[in-house]
Amino acid sequence: MLYLLLYPLKQYFGPLNLFRYITFRALYAGGLSLILCLIFGPLVIKWIKRLDLGQNIREEVPERHKMKAGTPTMGGIMILWAIIIAVLLFADLTNQNIQLGLLTLIGLGTLGYVDDYIKIRKARPRGLQKRVKLLVQFTLAFVIGLILYFFPTAPAIKTKTNFLLFKNVIIDFGVTYIPFIILVIVGSTNAVNLTDGLDGLAIGLVSAAAATYAFLTYVAGHSKLAQYLNIIYAPGVGEMTVFALAIVGAGLGFLWFNSYPAQIFMGDTGSLPLGGLIGLIAVLCKQEVLLLIVGGVFVIEVFSVLIQVIYFHATSGRRVFKMAPLHHHFELCGYKEPKIVTRFWILAILFGLFAISTLKIR
Repeated sequence: MLYLLLYPLKQYFGPLNLFRYITFRALYAGGLSLILCLIFGPLVIKWIKRLDLGQNIREEVPERHKMKAGTPTMGGIMILWAIIIAVLLFADLTNQNIQLGLLTLIGLGTLGYVDDYIKIRKARPRGLQKRVKLLVQFTLAFVIGLILYFFPTAPAIKTKTNFLLFKNVIIDFGVTYIPFIILVIVGSTNAVNLTDGLDGLAIGLVSAAAATYAFLTYVAGHSKLAQYLNIIYAPGVGEMTVFALAIVGAGLGFLWFNSYPAQIFMGDTGSLPLGGLIGLIAVLCKQEVLLLIVGGVFVIEVFSVLIQVIYFHATSGRRVFKMAPLHHHFELCGYKEPKIVTRFWILAILFGLFAISTLKIR
């Protein structure tokens, strides 16, 4: 909004020319979303407490989690509004990628809100039925896939993506690109949701992934940098750097209140849209395969659940881990919650740095 309103006035006031630069607007979007969370966080916590929207704890989680019952949840509202305001002010709202990001944020945010509401008000700790949640996620991802396939901003690359570690190797999915988009977005959505189990864990990991994709979207949307690094140049995707850094800022602002011991949980209201956004950004900048590395901790968490379930059924009740996802296994091994979270953050940063390094070692 500020970009559309102020940038045309640069001929009358020179400093407004700064709004042409994505880096300038992205940094300010990140800073604004951070400040909004810090300022309004205490008010949101008080408001949620007043509405008695406290977390319901499932029976199967480790015993120490029972003391968290009643902690205000649905704090994702704070994150979403901070991101939306920052993006509306500093992004180019005529950009299709930004529009798809807002669609994903609002669509999955609404789904998460309904799910959290049912958990609390209907006293159903598992919320919406899984098939209902998946149906909404698949529908939204399918709509995004159709838009990107039939109304691409760059028709020549609409079904193509980069491949890891090999220069000049491009994968062209053809018509199967729509199912691939669905897989990436839905998979990322549920991976983040699955990982949201310890104070500060999911939001820290999301912030690390978003920071990595802020860099990747910038280079993918810069013709000279993309050519230099031998990656697909995606016109217009650089604008998603604004979105990515808005996520980072809001994530860090929320972490101020969500770090151990958490004053508020983001709930599905936050985890579903943030996961979906990471998947969407990966799709838009043509770095979907790299998401396996950028979101390495999420991948490990998902596979810990798959391994546990498969082994449990194959051996009539035996387990590989004391509990899945993996963060609960370490809890039951005696590790303190802050130590697990911090170490997972460190792993996420290392995965992000390695993902960026692959741009040069291809």
